[in-house]
Amino acid sequence: MRLVRLAQQPSRVAEDVRAALASLGRGSNVVGGVALVGASPVDGRPVEAVVVMPKGILIVIGVDLPDPALKLEAPLGGPWKADGWPLVHGDTSINPATDALSLSAACTHKIADVAPGAGPIGTIIAVGPYVETVDQPAADLAGSVRVLYPTATTMLAATVSLATAPRPRSVQQARELIAALAPDAPPMPEEMLLGEGFSAYSDDEPTVIRENPLVAIAPTVPVQHPGKAKRPAKPAVPPVKPVQAAPPVQPVQPVQQAAAAKPAPPARRTPPPAGPPAEPSPKKSHQSKTVKWLPVAAIGLLIVLLVAAISVASGGDDTASTQTPPPPTPASSPPSPSSSAVENIQFTSRASAADQKCASHAYGDVQASLQQTSCAGVKRASFASSIDGRAAAVTIAVVEFPNTGQATAFKAAADTPGGGGILDLATETNQWQGEVPVFEGAAYQSSLDGKSVRLVQVVWVPGPSTADDPGLVRGAKAALELPVNG
Repeated sequence: MRLVRLAQQPSRVAEDVRAALASLGRGSNVVGGVALVGASPVDGRPVEAVVVMPKGILIVIGVDLPDPALKLEAPLGGPWKADGWPLVHGDTSINPATDALSLSAACTHKIADVAPGAGPIGTIIAVGPYVETVDQPAADLAGSVRVLYPTATTMLAATVSLATAPRPRSVQQARELIAALAPDAPPMPEEMLLGEGFSAYSDDEPTVIRENPLVAIAPTVPVQHPGKAKRPAKPAVPPVKPVQAAPPVQPVQPVQQAAAAKPAPPARRTPPPAGPPAEPSPKKSHQSKTVKWLPVAAIGLLIVLLVAAISVASGGDDTASTQTPPPPTPASSPPSPSSSAVENIQFTSRASAADQKCASHAYGDVQASLQQTSCAGVKRASFASSIDGRAAAVTIAVVEFPNTGQATAFKAAADTPGGGGILDLATETNQWQGEVPVFEGAAYQSSLDGKSVRLVQVVWVPGPSTADDPGLVRGAKAALELPVNG
């Protein structure tokens, strides 16, 4: 998320909004986009921020409460209550967010006019100076408006749930939209917008020219010449005819026998041409016998081959039936997710990894601490769990440091409420099965072991969750003992 500060923001909670947006970091590692801080989509009515994201647009409007609150009941269409006391804002307003919702509607119409088809447009009502828990009705949560106290966690959850376009907008579309909403914003290079998650091309641009043109050519098959196709049919018939034509040669034998029974005529009376025909007759008789034996030999050979094939097949079947197939090796079967049980709570692994890019996986003050202090490495793991019969999600981070002093200072920063944390691995890599958990209001535990610090967060799936929930706290304490293999 890249911040572009344009003007002074109107509310007291504006500083918290800017800090929450800045905690999301540069680039699209967490949430990409450009936050136009202090933009005025509607003339003369600035808002805290207009966030142009690859898959949506967020309008952030601040609402200042009279005092801090532990619990804020904030229905959009009804009166608000802070710690049970009603909040009144003006004579005609139903609640303090009435004017903010009107401004949001005007901004939405302006965005729809300057950029038709801009994708989903959401609204974040940022309340302050401090609210520990904001309670919104389920019907309001199903819409496009979120009421929250701006922290890195709440802002991350809101941006993920409200920016839901199927495809990211292109760099050119992002430039046009930013220029329309904030004409004073400096020009942004293409490399920077690509790094924030915007695509290089829009959906309406042709993409065929970027593909290999040879792929589009259909494979050709040579056509056989018509004359060559007819020639093999003619010689195929004559070889059959000599086999059937052999019987007509048999009448030669009776003629010769009848001639032998009669007295031989004088040699002088025998005509000269009678001699030559007598010589080819034995050859014809020899050829006819050979032709007769050919089919008989072929049939016999086929019978021998058939018997041999049957015997080999039966022998192979017997051998195959008597031999037991070897069991599948472990490598051929997909690995099953590992599970562990601690304090009678079952944990099933969903993802695990390790690297040395500690700051890129963090947010808030924790990210700032890691950027100032070099870490030796970070191991992250995500687990699915069941606590008291209810599904839960667990995220664990183990950060290694060169010495104990750096580890102690990091743990103090991580234990500070609202100080940020380490991003969940399975959420980052899309490895959750079913509903993706939101680690808002998570139960938190941490531990220091020499040079390493372990951070644990546990939430219900689905939520909502609270940090002091007894089941979640018990699960977080049990997760401190889980092995984490990167």
